Amino acid sequence: MKIEINATKRGVKGTGASRRLRHAGSVPGILYGGGKDPISLDLEHKSLFLQFRHEAFHASILTLNLEGAKESVLLRDYQMHPVRNTIQHIDFQRVNENEKIHVKVPFHFINAEVSPGVKLNGGIVSHIMTEANISCLPKNLPEFIEVDLATLDIGQSIHLSEIKMGEGIEFVQLSHGNDAAVASVSKPRAIVEEVVAKPAEGAADAAAPAAEGAKAADAAPADEAKSDKAK
Repeated sequence: MKIEINATKRGVKGTGASRRLRHAGSVPGILYGGGKDPISLDLEHKSLFLQFRHEAFHASILTLNLEGAKESVLLRDYQMHPVRNTIQHIDFQRVNENEKIHVKVPFHFINAEVSPGVKLNGGIVSHIMTEANISCLPKNLPEFIEVDLATLDIGQSIHLSEIKMGEGIEFVQLSHGNDAAVASVSKPRAIVEEVVAKPAEGAADAAAPAAEGAKAADAAPADEAKSDKAK
């Protein structure tokens, strides 16, 4: 998926200038890296946000159209408004096609429903990781990494080293000796229902005469009272 973003150079800097840009429907940003000077950017929020919502926007080589000059860039950072869910600031890094990049790429899990742990034993899949940092050349950057869970049984998990990767792509964690678990299948927790115990038949029979005796005892004072009035 090719994504192109339009931007213009931002001449005025500072907190006040950025606030005015946001009020006018724009997003302040910056472009840096590639051995060139950083450039302050002005991006239209509505069109940027439409692109920003796509998963690929966060893990793909993007094309930045800066006043007619196009550059390959990566999204490196952004800040969101805590209430309005609007982009407050965004950072892009220039990409050198001959240099490896480190990018967080999302996992896409497949075949969970046909795995023995789920299909035959009623297990539950836990996604321990939803993304991972990879290292590769820009041309090899995948939009996502597919994780096949078809063989997992109860109590089993799949690790980074077991995931098939494309040519020239490696997990940064593995290069540091950390073969982390990505997903696992476990037994579902038992649902314990509270059962209200019914009294046994013998107990019920024994309780009946007692109840009748209690009623008779309650009625006795009333009968005595009537007798006293008659006298």
